[in-house]
Amino acid sequence: MRFASDSRRERIGATVLLVPLMAASALLIRPWFAAPIIAAFGAVWLWVLWFFRDPQRTVPAGEGLFVSPADGLVTDMTPLGADSELGCEGVRIGVFMSIFDVHVNRAPCDGVVTRLAGNVGRNLDVRRRDAWRLNESHLMLLDHTADGVVHPVGVRQVAGLVARRIVCRVNVGDTVARGERFGLIKFGSRLELLLPSTLGAEPVVRVGQRVYAGTTVLARRGGAAEGQDTHA
Repeated sequence: MRFASDSRRERIGATVLLVPLMAASALLIRPWFAAPIIAAFGAVWLWVLWFFRDPQRTVPAGEGLFVSPADGLVTDMTPLGADSELGCEGVRIGVFMSIFDVHVNRAPCDGVVTRLAGNVGRNLDVRRRDAWRLNESHLMLLDHTADGVVHPVGVRQVAGLVARRIVCRVNVGDTVARGERFGLIKFGSRLELLLPSTLGAEPVVRVGQRVYAGTTVLARRGGAAEGQDTHA
């Protein structure tokens, strides 16, 4: 199993703490009482390892596709005004990641990183409509070229009730490819895809739909009836 590169500290910490506790329980506590304790410690340890899994994904090919930046459920699709971070009108598609989803984040499209902006905020439930504004978050803006015209595309990582650390590996000036890993949020959180109206890209998913980072198409230029999904 492949693990997220930014999870080494958590995986080692869980192993150093929980494996000795399991061993001590087996040696120092009577078997009939030790078994459930060992099982509980073992379940937590395996969950930490499983949480930071980083499976390979097949990124769909084709022009005008914008893939999900995260695994999870589509919670909302909200119109953006001219005063948005994109500098124009557009749409924001929110994806909620539970503690059971893969938390590695991927770029929705090809582009050049033009802006990185962090916001120190609260840790409210990310299913709130105003969580993007009130919570700790990190915005990445890309210059995406379509038909010779450069358009701004945004991805916002939003921390939640449990999440306490947002990781973004890219720097301003970096070039990213559709489906490329760019970051991670440690424990339950939210990702948002911000698309400008100038792109002519229409959402092809519905609220409540499960999506997968790098594989499920959230929007496409020209629109369609349903989102594509190459997740296996």
